[in-house]
Parts: sequence; structure tokens; C-alpha cells
Amino acid sequence: MEEYILQMNHITKEFPGVKALDDVTFGVRRGEIHALCGENGAGKSTLMKVLSGEHTDYTGELVLNGEAVKFRGIKESEIAGIAIIHQELGLIQTMNVCENIFLGNEVCHNGYIDWDYEYQKTKELLDDLNLKINPKTRVGNLGIGQQQLIEIAKALSKNCKILILDEPTAPLPQEDSENLLKLVCELRDKGMSIVFISHKLNEVLSIADTITILRDGQTIDSRPAKEFTQETLINGMVGRELNTRFESRNCEIGDVALRVSDWSVYDGINNKWIVQDINLEVHHGEVIGLAGMIGAGRTELAMSIFGALDGAVTGKLEYMGKERPHFKNASEAIDAGLFYSSEDRKQLGLILTSDIAYNASLSGLSKFTGGGLFINRDNEYAQVKEMVAKLRIKTPSILQKVGNLSGGNQQKVCLAKALICEPKVLILDEATRGIDIGAKSEIYQLINQIAQQGVAVIMISSELPEILGLSDRIYVMKEGRISGQFDNRERKITQEDVAMAATGGAEK
Repeated sequence: MEEYILQMNHITKEFPGVKALDDVTFGVRRGEIHALCGENGAGKSTLMKVLSGEHTDYTGELVLNGEAVKFRGIKESEIAGIAIIHQELGLIQTMNVCENIFLGNEVCHNGYIDWDYEYQKTKELLDDLNLKINPKTRVGNLGIGQQQLIEIAKALSKNCKILILDEPTAPLPQEDSENLLKLVCELRDKGMSIVFISHKLNEVLSIADTITILRDGQTIDSRPAKEFTQETLINGMVGRELNTRFESRNCEIGDVALRVSDWSVYDGINNKWIVQDINLEVHHGEVIGLAGMIGAGRTELAMSIFGALDGAVTGKLEYMGKERPHFKNASEAIDAGLFYSSEDRKQLGLILTSDIAYNASLSGLSKFTGGGLFINRDNEYAQVKEMVAKLRIKTPSILQKVGNLSGGNQQKVCLAKALICEPKVLILDEATRGIDIGAKSEIYQLINQIAQQGVAVIMISSELPEILGLSDRIYVMKEGRISGQFDNRERKITQEDVAMAATGGAEK
């Protein structure tokens, strides 16, 4: 058997009101990709924070290279050769590539940074990753896929031996995801040990050597990846069988709830049209999918309809059967029954320092005031508790700070925030990003349920299977325009059809 570079034995970690890790055992061999799988809240991130030195108050033993260790902070774990790359990238957008890579680890001589050395070393790291980028390039000018690779270069600059990748492909388009997975395999082949955390089970099964499953803070299974199928992996993660990911939806499609005609948005800062000549409509009880590559203009279109995008908007808006002026702001749209749930939950969707109840009810506070100035807390908390149970948000209390929740549970709070407002038209922007397979299945059922209640749903997603599995009709965007439209009521449209429209143009 190959030598273990890392062993985590009987790790237990408790937070107030919840045991996040319960006697977890986890080991990584030299030169392997070890996938760590589990639902949101299963304990994956907590276990990695123990490993990286972020959590120090735990019981159990860490053994690195055959010696027991206990890190008192992230810096100590980095010195020991452990690097973690989180789902939300930690790069400084206004700094260049070289400055980001050596930030906090600058190479100095006589009190001055040795820029010549750092730029040369950066160039070597970029060459190793096949990145044709000038080290002086501003990070904010790079695509998200390139930024992900810069994070890996930063880890390699610290001579890491164990690289932890937490949902590395979640924000990436298909091509960038494939390139990243190829790079991960190349690093493995060079002898690096990699802990790979992902909810994309097809990726896990394609590259992992070993898979460990966590559920409710406990180790459920750990064995070679070749012994798993997607079905057995799902069953281990959720503790139950999922009969189907996409259930049929039989509901009557009603009148047009929202229609935009000749809709365009001009970005005055950058002097360009970011959305052009869009004609789109969604009916009551209908789910339309909005597909396209990252940067195609889907989010900009949604936010402009919602009244939350800076820029000059032209075109006609019909809402609830009547032509009306464009929404001036998000508050006006919400009052009218239109709600947009942002893809950027941490910056635009949530207040991380506030609790679940505050976040979930924030956009619909008028429901709990009875027209007066005071909030009926009993009513507010009762509805939030009902929504937490409905969405299976894992938390000891609705007064738990949102920043203490896992990414998937934060996403569910965003959904609770939308549903408490009882929207007539609901725009969901990447609603399942960072959510595990079990929770995704529940979200899909929820989307079907709210459509059956007559809500018009616009669903933006980069995952073609969910676009195809949930949408009655599909609009595809490319470079700010509609490049394809499909009638998908019989679920006969293929991923190839949509992909072709996203890169060229097609209708069916």
C-alpha cells in the first residue's frame, strides 16, 4: 500500500449547539487525488479548516509525514506544505499576477522586495501551468478560469505538498473546467497529493483515485474511486435513494406574466452595449431556462429587468398584462411581485454578519408590520422557521449568523428570502451553484412546485442538465443577444442543441 502523507484520526469538532465533526478519520496517500464528498453541512469544509490550521479547538490527531502535528494557524500549515484554495477566490483584483502570488510571502533582501526574482519565479510558475500571461497583468482583467489557475500558482509558490481544492470548477464554464481537471491530474502525476471537494460527481468519478464520504459529520465510506458508481456515491452522501433528479410537471401554462421587447442595455462606463435587442417572455406556471456561456449577458439582462443594474435601458416592458415603465429599483420590483435571486450570494444576496431570520425576511418586512412601524417578530420567526424546514437548511437556530453556514446552506437562505416575498415572477440566477446533489434534487422539486402554483420562473444556469430537465422553453444568449430559442415541453432538446446555440446560433 502506498505511503500516507496525511492521516487525520478521530477528529471531533463542536460548535455551539452542533457537533460538526464526530470521530472522523481521513487519510491521503502521496501522489493521489482523494475526493471528499458529502452534502452541504456534512463537515467537509470544517475538516479542511482543521487541517489548514483555521480551527484549532478540536480533539483527535493529525499525522503529517509520519509525525503528529497541531497547527496553530494557517501560516503554520502552509509552512508544513498544505495549501487550500477556497470556492470564493482570495485574489486582490487591483493587484497584478506577481503581486498576488507572493502576497504575504514576499522575497526580500536588505528590507526591499526582490521584484526581479519574484517576476522571474512567477513566469516559471505560469509556464509550468501553461498560462501565457504576463506576470504584470492586473488580475481583474483575467477570466475566472485564469484566476483559478493563478490561485494554484500561488499555492505552488509555497512548495505545497498537499493541495486542497474546494469546489474549484463551480464558477467555470465547461472548457475551463476540463482544462483545470487536466491540470489537477498532471499535478498528481508529478507526485502532489490533492484533496478534491466537488458536488459535480461526474468530475469526482473521472479523476479521483480514492473517495471518502462524510454525512452528518461522520465518515460513512472510504475506498478506491473505481468501486463507486454515481448512484452508490449519491446514496452514501444523502443516506437515501433519489428516485429521479427531474420530475415531470403537469400544470396549465397561463397568460404572459412578463415580456420584454427590443430590450437593450448600454454600459456608459465602458461605452458598449451589454444587452441588445432582447425579445423574451415568460408565462404564469412556466419555467424558462436562460442558458449561455459566462459573459453572455444573462445576469445583466436579469438585473436590468429587476431595476438593479447601472446603465441606460431601452425597450418595452409588459408586466401582468399591462405595459409599464421600467422598474426604477429593486424595491419597486419586489413590491410589484418580481424577485431576482443573485448568483453572487455573498456580495449581493446576503448580509453574512446577520442571522438567518434577518436575511430571510429582509426583502419582505412589510409582510410582518401590518402596515405599521413595528415588526411582528412572532409572525416573522414562524415563517422563517417554516422556510428553513422546507428547504432543509442545516442550522441549530434561525438566529445563527449566515456567515457561519456552509455555502450551500447560504444559497438556501437566498431562496428563502425570495419565497417569503411570495413572488409572481421569480428570477433564479445560478440557484444551485455550490449545492450538493441531494439539495439540488429538493430545489428542483421546489421549482416545479412554485411553477405549479402559477409563479412564472426564469432560471439562469450554467448546468445544461438542469436547464434541459426543468425548462418548458429555453432562451440561449451569446454576446448580449438571443442566439437560440427552443420549445422544450417534450424534453427532447439535447445539450448539443443548446451548446451550438451558445457558440453559434440555432432555433428549434
